[in-house]
Amino acid sequence: MAILEKLYNMTAIQDFIDGPGTILMLVIGALLLYLGIKKKYEPLLLIPIAFGLILANLPGGGMGVVPAEYIQIDEHHYKNLFEIAHDHGIMNFLYYSLIKTGFLPPIIFMGVGALTDFGPMLRNLRLAFFGAAAQIGIFTVLLSAIAFGFTPAEAGSLGIIGGADGPTAIYTTIMLAPHLLGPIAIAAYSYMALVPVIVPLVARKLCSEKELRINMKEMDKLYPPKRKIKNLKAVKIAFPIVLGIVIAIFVPSSVPLLGMLLFGNLIKEVGVTVARLSDAATGSIMNTATIFLGLTVGATMTSEVFLNVQTIMIIVGGFIAFAISIAGGILAVKVYNLFARKKINPLVGATGLSAVPMASRVANEIAIQYDPKNHVLQYCMASNISGVIGSAVAAGVLISFLG
Repeated sequence: MAILEKLYNMTAIQDFIDGPGTILMLVIGALLLYLGIKKKYEPLLLIPIAFGLILANLPGGGMGVVPAEYIQIDEHHYKNLFEIAHDHGIMNFLYYSLIKTGFLPPIIFMGVGALTDFGPMLRNLRLAFFGAAAQIGIFTVLLSAIAFGFTPAEAGSLGIIGGADGPTAIYTTIMLAPHLLGPIAIAAYSYMALVPVIVPLVARKLCSEKELRINMKEMDKLYPPKRKIKNLKAVKIAFPIVLGIVIAIFVPSSVPLLGMLLFGNLIKEVGVTVARLSDAATGSIMNTATIFLGLTVGATMTSEVFLNVQTIMIIVGGFIAFAISIAGGILAVKVYNLFARKKINPLVGATGLSAVPMASRVANEIAIQYDPKNHVLQYCMASNISGVIGSAVAAGVLISFLG
């Protein structure tokens, strides 16, 4: 009987009996895996996050990320990385070295920059302003969250979900409210995956059929641009350098994200001479960073942290921020059209999010449904790309004011 008792104690059966919340978290992990594998919703990040969640909630595995107070020795001293690895395991070592330091999100942004073409935005600079208008969801939910009892720092982390940019949401949360990292990451990536559902829902509620039929190419023929860029290649090389300097002067706290985005874009535009750097940024470096980011973020989602009312409020608030951001871009276009002869399809405003290029593809599909000849993809990309910059700048503002 003593041997049987020891064998029983060796297993995690009693842990499952004592903590039914653990079973629920494993179910949530399985659901996220299903969405990533079967439904292909943001699989590159949702699958690692889901598996990290499962690892963190397996009883006795020691793979869950522990709160910061567990690694704090006294008011001013913390355990070093070797002590963290020894006392709390490999996942905590990865989290506190790669995530808590804010290392991985900028690295991923470098890869995003190397995959991004600023050409559509540079050719249609006036459309870039609608990317800024779409950030209204961030600040609307920020104020609302404070009214519901969140601290200003927590509210800023919740509001940034409206920017529809996973690395930006993770980086901002690390800086402002790291204890909310798991729920906010799940909300951010879940709603990014649901862009094909949310964008059409909001657009059709706010736009008439006449507005959705506005043909941007016909508008260009009726009102051709007065100035054209003569040497687009040179402009595309100069743009990340100039923008980086300007942003560093006015919003220096956004430089870690935006600076790496612009560097990645620069090595892409320079071309053959640095092709290996661009390939590395979009290949091995970005893929490795994505794996560790997903696993460690998922490992923060233990049952004690995730199963509470605050998490539900974050999920709901994230959706509201997302929807308001889409609506803000659409309404900005509608106001512009009241005063301009050259009309803009409101779908351009709906893509002022950072979900590149998914939001633009979804908007183009909507436009084609109403008019098979109305391809708005390149115009939506102008707003969409500016949304990436806008969300990073918004994150820098929040970190400066609330951090």
